Amino acid sequence: MATFLYKVGRLAFRRRRFVALIWVALLALAGFGASAASTATSSSFSIPGTEAQKAFDLLEQRFPSSSADGATARVVFKAPAHEKVTDAANKAEVKKIVRELKDGSDQIASVADPYAADAVSQNGSTAYISVSYKVNSMELTDATREALEDAGTHAEKSGMTVEIGGDALQVMPETGATEIIGVAIAAVVLVITFGSLIAAGLPLLTALIGVGIGVSSITALANVLDLGSTTSTLAMMIGLAVGIDYALFIVSRYRAELAEGREREEAAGRAVGTAGSAVVFAGLTVVIALVGLAVVNIPMLSKMGFAAAGTVAIAVLIALTLVPALLGFAGKRVLGRKARKAAEAENKPEAKPNMGTRWARFVLRKPVWVLLVGVLGLGAIAVPAASLEMGLPDDGSQPTSTTQRRAYDLLSDGFGPGFNGPLLVVVDTEDSADGKDAAKQVGDKIADMKGVAAVTPATFNKAGDAAMITVIPKDRPSSVETENVVHAIRDAGAGFTSDTGAEVLVTGATAMNIDFSQKMNDALLPYLALVVGLAFLLLMVVFRSVLVPLKAALGFLLSVVAALGAVVAVFQWGWLGSLFGVEQTGPIMSMMPIFMVGVVFGLAMDYEVFLVTRMREAYVHGETPGQAVVTGFKHGARVVTAAAVIMIAVFAGFIGSSEQMIKMIGFSLAIAVFFDAFVVRMAIVPAVLALLGRRAWWLPRWLDRALPNVDVEGERLRKELAEPAGDGGPDGGERELARV
Repeated sequence: MATFLYKVGRLAFRRRRFVALIWVALLALAGFGASAASTATSSSFSIPGTEAQKAFDLLEQRFPSSSADGATARVVFKAPAHEKVTDAANKAEVKKIVRELKDGSDQIASVADPYAADAVSQNGSTAYISVSYKVNSMELTDATREALEDAGTHAEKSGMTVEIGGDALQVMPETGATEIIGVAIAAVVLVITFGSLIAAGLPLLTALIGVGIGVSSITALANVLDLGSTTSTLAMMIGLAVGIDYALFIVSRYRAELAEGREREEAAGRAVGTAGSAVVFAGLTVVIALVGLAVVNIPMLSKMGFAAAGTVAIAVLIALTLVPALLGFAGKRVLGRKARKAAEAENKPEAKPNMGTRWARFVLRKPVWVLLVGVLGLGAIAVPAASLEMGLPDDGSQPTSTTQRRAYDLLSDGFGPGFNGPLLVVVDTEDSADGKDAAKQVGDKIADMKGVAAVTPATFNKAGDAAMITVIPKDRPSSVETENVVHAIRDAGAGFTSDTGAEVLVTGATAMNIDFSQKMNDALLPYLALVVGLAFLLLMVVFRSVLVPLKAALGFLLSVVAALGAVVAVFQWGWLGSLFGVEQTGPIMSMMPIFMVGVVFGLAMDYEVFLVTRMREAYVHGETPGQAVVTGFKHGARVVTAAAVIMIAVFAGFIGSSEQMIKMIGFSLAIAVFFDAFVVRMAIVPAVLALLGRRAWWLPRWLDRALPNVDVEGERLRKELAEPAGDGGPDGGERELARV
């Protein structure tokens, strides 16, 4: 592989104008497609194989006019102190708004008068109008949303408090200013690392081009492939981070090759042949982890994984082709004067060892202590993970500054906490002798269950073979008590069928969330086994070792559990929550752990590949295991540290997002990368390698013969180029920098 990539790097360098033109053309084409495409809607949410989905499908079949997948809204009214919403003046205002809403848009399916629908609280202080739409929230027009937002204007002037809840006001996540700050921090780190604006600008430029192509392609295909509104945001988050990192490693290797006194084209070829091999395998691990999300069998999550994987693949291709092409345009300006002086000083016999060398030597002296501190420290941070509770966010997790959250609180105060998470019980009476009696029996038995506040009478469809019953729990939607109510109704389902002949199914947003969380829990271990297993085989091919890939996988698991502990502490327990903009604590988003596992595993393997391949390279060239660790840190620690800081900055930038899922994922990825890069890869890995010695690189002979030799270290490439052994390799010291 190194030989092939060497040729690719040289070709891209020579044909740099042509290569650059191709990528610019692809960016323009993707941008044109995105601009011409219609606005993306929210992805259709389905959970195949669950009772909630089965009930939802039955609803669409038996109640076709109910717009089961349409947007909903609740316009909530609270009367002024010492008044009631049933007072004549207030009642007139509410009824006026009902009429305005009915005439406000042809996208409205129904508007329920609160006085006719028994939607007034017992004390008369609160009432709400239920609004159903024919289309989902992302398909609502601006005029429809404006009509909804303006609905309460006149009532507010009369003194009533008016707030609007529901998903009808849901919009695309806003980009936080901190995301731009994250990119700015990445730029500063690159300038410090390279000491050259040109060298620092290249990774940023190529990463932005890759993300531009990836996100524009997703936008262009969003409606065709039914991609969700958050898919492009997540692809941008991951693509930007890996795009900068991959380009960073190629540029760093190129500078090292120039420092060896090689011609620029040769340096580009060798950089792509060696560092490019690591980029390919690192990118492949990320792609495996993201594509592996398909095993969860949730279409929305699978599409998110595939879209993000496509953006990572683009980042790899850009690193292998566009980066060497732009290096051709940059010339020798890619080296700054500070870099020259630093390299000259480093190669003097009396030169002070760099930080990476000093740290590696310290770890080699105290491997047991470093290992214990690292493992015990992460273990302590992981403790909160034992209290992990998962669910999906509702309006109760919104900031208190939003009208959705205020509407949620008004409904909780006026009607009870469970009113915001009603359960929809679907009764299939097709095989029942008396459908109405069966539905009544089901409703009566549910009403007597613990944790149920109210049950509405059954509503039948036109054919009379199915009924809907709304069940109001006593507790809030995301509570364990509400989950117990769902399970209790389902556990009683067999009894309902035997007594009445009717099939009873529970659905609704709350039940869907419970089923989604359960499905994510059930899929986590199989997903881990698949991803870690495939990556283990891949790393065995890369490192020609059994213990090094095993160490890499175990270290990753430790950093992920620690990251989950930190997420629980901040978002579920509220520790330091205000620092990260967490206004409402609650269950951890169901998809976050498995998504974090997928992404962080790929990124963790990035650092493993980039750092340990340098050690493997030194070991193959005759150094002792301890010397190889020092050599790997000498040449790789600075760049890997910079890459990790950049990735942390990019991910942390998404903590400023208005979307709770994006905020939580941004935090979890940032903290996981911090733990994995600085504790696992920089401390635990060298400590374990020091303790293992030569055994770290052991591989059974039969397995050595069976595994393909992909030549990540570039050994075969050196032989083809007739490079004498011991010359220092592509990562050798910059001892001839003055000749460049």
